[in-house]
Amino acid sequence: MPEIQPNLSSSVKLKYVKLGYQYLVNHILTFLLVPIMAAIAIQIVRLSPDEMLEIWNSLHFDVVQVLCSVFVAVFVATVYFMSKPRSIYLVDYACYKPPVTFRVPFSTFMEHSRLILKDNPKSVDFQMRILERSGLGEETCLPPAIHYIPPTPTMEEARGEAEVVIFSAINDLMVKTGLKPKDIDILIVNCSLFSPTPSLSAMVINKYKLRSNIKSFNLSGMGCSAGLISIDLARDLLQVHPNSNALVISTEIITPNYYKGSERAMLLPNCLFRMGGAAILLSNKRRDSGRAKYKLVHVVRTHKGADDKAYKCVYEQEDPQGKVGINLSKDLMVIAGEALKSNITTIGPLVLPASEQLLFLFTLIGRKIFNPKWKPYIPDFKQAIEHFCIHAGGRAVIDELQKSLQLSAEHVEASRMTLHRFGNTSSSSLWYEMGYIEAKGRMKKGDRVWQIAFGSGFKCNSAVWKCNRTIKTPTDGPWRDCIDRYPVHIPEIVKL
Repeated sequence: MPEIQPNLSSSVKLKYVKLGYQYLVNHILTFLLVPIMAAIAIQIVRLSPDEMLEIWNSLHFDVVQVLCSVFVAVFVATVYFMSKPRSIYLVDYACYKPPVTFRVPFSTFMEHSRLILKDNPKSVDFQMRILERSGLGEETCLPPAIHYIPPTPTMEEARGEAEVVIFSAINDLMVKTGLKPKDIDILIVNCSLFSPTPSLSAMVINKYKLRSNIKSFNLSGMGCSAGLISIDLARDLLQVHPNSNALVISTEIITPNYYKGSERAMLLPNCLFRMGGAAILLSNKRRDSGRAKYKLVHVVRTHKGADDKAYKCVYEQEDPQGKVGINLSKDLMVIAGEALKSNITTIGPLVLPASEQLLFLFTLIGRKIFNPKWKPYIPDFKQAIEHFCIHAGGRAVIDELQKSLQLSAEHVEASRMTLHRFGNTSSSSLWYEMGYIEAKGRMKKGDRVWQIAFGSGFKCNSAVWKCNRTIKTPTDGPWRDCIDRYPVHIPEIVKL
């Protein structure tokens, strides 16, 4: 029996129908205004000089009315420009790249697990199965304290990791931007699980001898989405403090948070989280618009903490033996999906073209009025966004978002490769992903980037950036010595 071939001609026709619909709806004003303007122009051309002079003479101008009209126009323009939000620019950013001596290959990780959990072989086997399916590579890094057997998660070691990660990122950023300590007006540091006294922001102020009137903030306990919360806070502060620079530091300190127990739900973070950090320079100065890489377009935050399951799906607690760790609930992906749905419902109208919004609206009305079983329309965010930076929280997170947003393999390539090369670096992972896109030479002027992050609480946060200029392939950064090897094939299971 001959094989039935798919009807390619009908699918191609449907594709062109959809493209025609999108073009028509997105340019509807142009299609309406151009004929009207053309008709007016034709009528004006047909008028003789005498008719035009007669029309001019028939207009009576009152000097008082003219002056009042000019005053109103100037007043309205002044109010508009005074109330218009200041543009926030991302001048540049830098990501921390751990030295090779911090590298933790699979063999090293599993050997340490067998020695540390020698009385609990089932927990060792569980960690091995997680690592095999994690999507991580052989070059991810852990801080020195975790390399010891047993690990030595002391306060001194944790401070040491914080200093290495944060100061290295800031130093790299200062070299790239020419930023001087006295130029920093606002400082925001986010680190979820390590919150010493004095704070990490105070540590930065002490190291770089920042000004005494600096506005400093230290965010903790806000999970992997805290990086975008810091961006949102910096944006709000830059709106009320003109001519200012904001330095944002996003990191997670691994040393004090290595779980040494045997509870499976609390062993997951050991397999996924790795060290990393990023320093970001934001500015509201007009003179920085030329050299800045990106302009902040939107920030949308969604918090599901009112729901008990969402609140406890990522929860720091003690196990029955009194050992502290992070418990990741089995419902995590379901809760993340609900949070994402709420977030894109808010951000969709802000970024989607009219064609996608109309299709979504018509489908919604159809389901409400005609048939509730109609398949809901998922907006095509690829019509509005060129690059997607999805928090590299794990393979399951990336898979779920790729499916939910109907993204191609190339759209999630930056997230998968970041997870493979650096692991889950918490709030800073978004910046490693943006660095990957730049290192591949894909970031062009006018491109829009959508950063999506999830965090405990439970939160889903989004930020949309617009590229100010075509970014040249950087010669520095965390990808400088390995970008030519990527993308790599990541098998479903890596047998250990």
